[in-house]
Amino acid sequence: MSFFNRFRTPRASAAPSGPVDYCLCFLGNPGAKYDGTRHNAGFMAGDIVAETLGVKISRLKFKGTYTEAEHAGKRIVLLKPQTYMNASGESAREALAWFKLPPEKLIVVCDDLELPCGKIRVRAKGSAGGHNGLKSIIREIGSDAFPRVKIGVDRPKNPEYQVIDYVLGKFTADEAKPVAGAIKNAAAAALEIVATSTETAAGKFNGLIAQ
Repeated sequence: MSFFNRFRTPRASAAPSGPVDYCLCFLGNPGAKYDGTRHNAGFMAGDIVAETLGVKISRLKFKGTYTEAEHAGKRIVLLKPQTYMNASGESAREALAWFKLPPEKLIVVCDDLELPCGKIRVRAKGSAGGHNGLKSIIREIGSDAFPRVKIGVDRPKNPEYQVIDYVLGKFTADEAKPVAGAIKNAAAAALEIVATSTETAAGKFNGLIAQ
C-alpha cells in the first residue's frame, strides 16, 4: 500500500447512529501475500474510504472485516469480505440481511480487466462481466441490481499469460501512479453515490483517466 499513501484524502469524523443506509463492499483476497495485487484494488479503495472517514475496517463479522461510519448525514457500513474473492457474496449477503438492506443499497468496489489502468466505471447494475467476486454476490443475494465501481487493471499484454496469474500479480512500476489515482477516484465515487446518486457519481467519474 505504500505507493498509494500520497493519493489519500483528508480524514473526516465518524459518528454513526440510527439505521444503516448503505453497505460499501470492497472486494479482494485476505492475507499479506495478496497486498498490492490487481485483484485487491477494491480492498485498497476501501482503505482509502476508511481513512477518509477516520475509521478502521477491523471488526470481525459477516465472514469479513467491517466498520460503521457516517458520510453526508447517512450511516454506512464498510465491508471487506475475508472469504477470498470467489465467495465474496457470502459476506455481502450476511451483511445485507443483518442490516436489513435491499440490493440497491449495496455498493461494490472491485477491479476490472476490461478497463485500462487509470480509469474507473460507475454502474447502477449489470452482469458480473466475468468477475468471480461479482458472480458470487449476484448468486448469493439473487440480484444484479446493485451499484458497482470498477477499477481498471487492464488485460495482460501477452495473450498467453493466464488471467488468474495476472490478477494475482502486483502492479508494475509503470502502472503504479495511474492505478493509485484510479483507486482514489473509486473511493471518492463510492462516497459520491452515498452522498448524491449513482447517476451523479457516474457523470463525475466515468470520463476521468488518472495519469
